[in-house]
Formats: sequence, structure tokens, C-alpha cells
Amino acid sequence: MGQDLLNQPLSGLPFAAIDFESAGSAPGETDSPVQVGVVRIESLFSNTPRMFDSYIACDRPVRWSAARVHGITSDMLTDAPAFTELWPQLRELLSGCVVVGHNPSTEMRFLRAFPGHGFGPWLDTLALSRQAIPTLADHSLSKVCQALRVTAEVEKMVPGRRWHDALFDAAGSLAVLRAIVLGLDMAQATLNRIPFAVTTT
Repeated sequence: MGQDLLNQPLSGLPFAAIDFESAGSAPGETDSPVQVGVVRIESLFSNTPRMFDSYIACDRPVRWSAARVHGITSDMLTDAPAFTELWPQLRELLSGCVVVGHNPSTEMRFLRAFPGHGFGPWLDTLALSRQAIPTLADHSLSKVCQALRVTAEVEKMVPGRRWHDALFDAAGSLAVLRAIVLGLDMAQATLNRIPFAVTTT
């Protein structure tokens, strides 16, 4: 299924943007997810997204440095489900589509908790934005959304959230993708035409 998606026009592909927030780690430690957000659309310009987000139980305290960024504390995870309990929802939302993230290396790593899941291909909006807006000094997700003037769209899609909330950031990645495809007239392009932003493994 993943290979089939590489040769179809971007405008008609299903996409699922995903973001994780983490507990933070010290050198030599393995990080753990504490929140996940997913926004799925069945075609790029669909206005009927499916959304899912959840806190995630963690077997270690959330580091102060991480909590300062995303605002999630250990107390907020007291009744959260284990990561493995979220498999049914994640499998439904991430299967059979292009998975989107803004520098999604962390997302790929956390999803290894589900061996052989087969999600992808992956589209990196950080790599895409660096090519689309090379003069922008800061390609962080919030700055790219600001440059593309889509922050209000993200706020409307996910009201009451903010940057570094997993669902908000997932929606931001999707908004960046839409804006770049529209702005550069890429609706009929395929993933094979932008290999610098696509990972298939």
C-alpha cells in the first residue's frame, strides 16, 4: 500500500499528521512519550478531519525541562493509558495513508513500540519547508506556520490548544503541507517528485 501512494497526485492522497510530546531524558536515557495527537484527512483539502489525542502513562517523572516546554506534568498522567493500549486508535488512523510530521524522527522512534506496524510513507514538513521557504531563518513549526499565515487556521482546527500540545502541532504540520502544496501549485505532484522530504522505511 505504501508504495502505491508514492505515484499518486498529492491532492487525492489520505494524510495523517502525528506529533508526540515526551517526558524528556538525560544523556544515556531512553525518552518516553507522554502525549500523542493525530489529525487525519482523506484528501489534502478536505475540511472534515478525524482527530485523536491522549496523554500516555509514563514510568518515569516528566523532567522539568520538558514540562516547561509542553506544560505536561507527572500528575496529569496519573490515569493515562499505557502506550500499548492506544494501538487500536493509532492503527486505524495511521494505516493506508501518508504519515506527516515536522521532523518526525521522534514519532518514528516512538512508534517502534509496535513492531512491524507498516505505517508510511512519511512526509517531513520540516524538510519541505526548508526547500519551499529557504530564506526563513527559523524553520520551527510555529515560525513556518507564521510565515505561511496558517496559524489562525490551526487555531480554528484545534481551538483552545497551543504550540507543543501534540494535537495542535499535528494540525500545524498538516496546515503547513496544505499551504506549501497550494502555494507552489503542487497538487498534481507525487511523493516521488519530492524525495528529499519522504521516507519509505
